[in-house]
Amino acid sequence: MGGPTMAVMALKCPEIEVVVVDISEPRINAWNSDRLPIYEPGLEDVVKQCRGKNLFFSTDVEKHVFESDIVFVSVNTPTKTQGLGAGKAADLTYWESAARMIADVSKSSKIVVEKSTVPVRTAEAIEKILTHNSKGIEFQILSNPEFLAEGTAIKDLYNPDRVLIGGRDTAAGQKAIKALRDVYAHWVPVEQIICTNLWSAELSKLAANAFLAQRISSVNAMSALCEATGADVTQVAHAVGTDTRIGPKFLNASVGFGGSCFQKDILNLIYICECNGLPEAANYWKQVVKVNDYQKIRFANRVVSSMFNTVSGKKIAILGFAFKKDTGDTRETPAIDVCNRLVADKAKLSIYDPQVLEEQIRRDLSMARFDWDHPVPLQQIKAEGISEQVNVVSDAYEATKDAHGLCVLTEWDEFKSLDFKKIFDNMQKPAFVFDGRNVVDAVKLREIGFIVYSIGKPLDSWLKDMPAVA
Repeated sequence: MGGPTMAVMALKCPEIEVVVVDISEPRINAWNSDRLPIYEPGLEDVVKQCRGKNLFFSTDVEKHVFESDIVFVSVNTPTKTQGLGAGKAADLTYWESAARMIADVSKSSKIVVEKSTVPVRTAEAIEKILTHNSKGIEFQILSNPEFLAEGTAIKDLYNPDRVLIGGRDTAAGQKAIKALRDVYAHWVPVEQIICTNLWSAELSKLAANAFLAQRISSVNAMSALCEATGADVTQVAHAVGTDTRIGPKFLNASVGFGGSCFQKDILNLIYICECNGLPEAANYWKQVVKVNDYQKIRFANRVVSSMFNTVSGKKIAILGFAFKKDTGDTRETPAIDVCNRLVADKAKLSIYDPQVLEEQIRRDLSMARFDWDHPVPLQQIKAEGISEQVNVVSDAYEATKDAHGLCVLTEWDEFKSLDFKKIFDNMQKPAFVFDGRNVVDAVKLREIGFIVYSIGKPLDSWLKDMPAVA
């Protein structure tokens, strides 16, 4: 979040000096190199235009915080893995550390901006830390949550639906809001900059992600019913989406949602509801997560049951590991759960993703849950190895050679134009395709000879004859 946001801000505000700081030297070195630490369409061009002019990347955190007028804090807020609220509450360790550092090094008044997704009333806690360590310096806390979608982040930053700024309803608070609004007003129409109180801004971010995830779980729950009844989830979603009260976005059935925000933010929302004595509201949001887990389990079970109820020793090609196309991000990707379930059933996986490195795939398949957002030294890696069952390859044709089945788990555009006749000829027979993103042409693949399973689509005769799955 921090890198792309600040790069676009530097591009749009050439008179403002922007410095992105991080304690990770390898990450900063990557930002200063020709190979950026994250893949995002359009990001490289923006960085190259501004880097060394008014955009800088540095590990000298304290120096640049000391010199700054506005500090955007984009540290991780992972789900707690132990202690009070484990598995649901946000871990604010890194946020608190950042706040204490800001207080320690500051010699002049500053505006501190929450960019990380944080629980409601985090700003109040940060205010207390800064105030009690301020040495007479004035700090104003603003909430400015990010609404970027990975894969389209630069486009979203250029033309945001809205910019949300929350602050205190005091003279100093309103002055801070205006200062940040003036920065965004360099390229965002003022009428699209929404100003609220702190708590509304913080909650709006959680609410937006929860509502989007709820739409995905709704259509995925419908996809299971479509398969059972012979309906087509794409047709159902289109019919529903043409209702202007509902709209067509986020109604694509899939193997499940992933990414750094949706599940984490809903779990956080659940915890906040519980802490405020709202168990019914908490249970509503719990079901969104349960349906997402159910969809991933259902997909993996369908793979096993379709292939004579066993994948032991069989090669399964996995096309796509990132949680969505046009990003190398694998955080909470459905591919992790699907792959781990197939590995547990003793399948041999051959994995190809155009942007995810082998090292990352192996770490993800070996990592304890919720650990991905913690620093590497704190991540717990499973003792048992997966190397014998998992092979990461460099193209789709190598992945599918001699495979019994292939699973499409990310909707990369290149998967739509593969030579499936060539793939079919080189696979074991019967050859199975399990499309978790509804990107392939099932009719053409069946004509070639594949047995095809597409999420939420009418089942072909082979699958109808196989054992029912949960």
